[in-house]
Formats: sequence, C-alpha cells, structure tokens
Amino acid sequence: MPDLGLDELLIYRFDSTSGTLAASRPPFVKVSPGSGPRHLAVSPSGRFIYVVNELSSTVTVFSYDVSSGRLHRQQTISTLAREFKGENTTAEIETDASGRFLYVSNRGEDSIAVLGIDRQGKLSLVQRVPTGGKTPRHFTLDPAGKWMFVANQDSDTINLFTVDPASGRLTATSRSLKVPSPVCLVFVPLS
Repeated sequence: MPDLGLDELLIYRFDSTSGTLAASRPPFVKVSPGSGPRHLAVSPSGRFIYVVNELSSTVTVFSYDVSSGRLHRQQTISTLAREFKGENTTAEIETDASGRFLYVSNRGEDSIAVLGIDRQGKLSLVQRVPTGGKTPRHFTLDPAGKWMFVANQDSDTINLFTVDPASGRLTATSRSLKVPSPVCLVFVPLS
C-alpha cells in the first residue's frame, strides 16, 4: 500500500482464514525521498509492481517475490517530457491486460504517458499523448482493451482514445462527454 507522506510502500500479509492483515518482514520498502507514492499497479503475471510517485512525476518498478512478500527496486523513470518545465503531479496508473504496456496520467503536462514493459519488468517510453483537457485525474481501459476513457477534472470532460494493442499507442478520437469535475471512471458489468 503506497504511503505518500512516508515515501514508503507498506507491505502486509493477508491471512485468508481469519481475514486479517499483519505487517510483513520487512514491513515496507522506501522510494526516493519526496517522491510521494500515490497508487500502484500489479503486472498481470504478479511478478512486478509499478508505483506512481505523485510528487516527483515518476514510476518506480519493483520485482515481487510472492513467497516472501519482498519487493526489490529495479528502476525509476520519469513520466514527463524533458522539455516540460511547469508544475505536474501524476495521478492514475494502469497496465494493459497483456502486461506489455503501462499508462500514467500527468496533471500539469495534461498527458498520458505510455510506457512499454520488457520481460524483466523494466519500462521505456512509447508515447506521451495530450489528454485534450485539463488535469487528467483518472482514466481507465475498457475490458476489451480497445478504448481508454480519460477524466479531465478541471475541463469537465471525459475524452475517448483508441488503443493500438500491438504498440500500446493511444489516438485521440473526436468523442468527448461533458461531465462536471470527473474524478473516477469504473466499468460495471451488465448482467
């Protein structure tokens, strides 16, 4: 569990019989001071954990040992373009279903960073795409992985992007929905 104030990722063991949590050993792993870990995404294989650091606009990659619960830092990568000089905080993070691509929203640069994931879990930049609005607080991929919906909180829009399954790249569509201050998107299965 990310703790923004402590710059730690807290680690707990879950006892499925009793339904309780207990601190693991070690009970946490540190990220760089001042990074501000916000959210995490687990790779579909369960071997890697990706932590988005809100204050430093970075993603830290950890390998995960399921038997011991230990995390080992592998990489930290920026989500911003080198030439970007304004204020920015990251918000949402999500992997695609194949585990080949990671997506992160930048509030300030107002973009989605698309990162490729190699076999060792390490990241490389594929694309940064403008969200077509201000303050992309949240986004989600549809269950089929063909579409991304981006909630631009400060421009009151949800914008639609297509997702190329081979490259992970996003392409803006002309579809946009006006919604007051959208901050979270969830797909609910219809039954």
